[in-house]
Amino acid sequence: MAEQAPTTTRRCAPAWPKDALRVAFGVIWLIDAVLKWLPGFKDSYMSTIMGTAQGQPAWLRWWFDFWINLQHPAATFFWALVATTDTLIALALIFGFARKLTYIGAIGFSLLIWATAEGFGGPYTSGSSDIGTAIIYAVVFAGLLALSYYAGVARYSVDYYLERRISWWWKVAEMRRPSKPEPPVATVTALPLARRSEPPRPASTGEAQDRR
Repeated sequence: MAEQAPTTTRRCAPAWPKDALRVAFGVIWLIDAVLKWLPGFKDSYMSTIMGTAQGQPAWLRWWFDFWINLQHPAATFFWALVATTDTLIALALIFGFARKLTYIGAIGFSLLIWATAEGFGGPYTSGSSDIGTAIIYAVVFAGLLALSYYAGVARYSVDYYLERRISWWWKVAEMRRPSKPEPPVATVTALPLARRSEPPRPASTGEAQDRR
């Protein structure tokens, strides 16, 4: 009788934890975006940048002068641009829209904020206690980008449904081309072989005489 080979099943990691991390960070970013639309941020937008430029070393003075001279004539426009960018990043995170472009763009945006409004964190100035929050945001976005590479398609995202309808959408949503799902392999179960019944053996001459 043939023995049935033991079957092993592979446990797949659930898809929701990585999506929950993205959504949670998006909610935090959305709160930050809401604060950007308040009148207090609008009124103090230029004064914050100009205040950051104070006390900077001479070799960085040109950098802050460039951004002050660029934004000061149109401070309202740049305030609205920053608030709108924050809002779009937050919504893209929550709904999982164009994740690769969102992560890359958010890294650049966070580094720009860190290098201007936060003055590179001011590690070279007296009384500095941290390196700024925007650089930490950039690291988180880089982590989400790496997670997207290894985890693949996000099941709970708008990208998941757009990729099924638009063939090229994976280029703006994924770090690599999604692999096509393999068809399920049928499992063949070995059944015990039935024992064949032997035909009746003809009686010998001696046995026949005994029966008589």
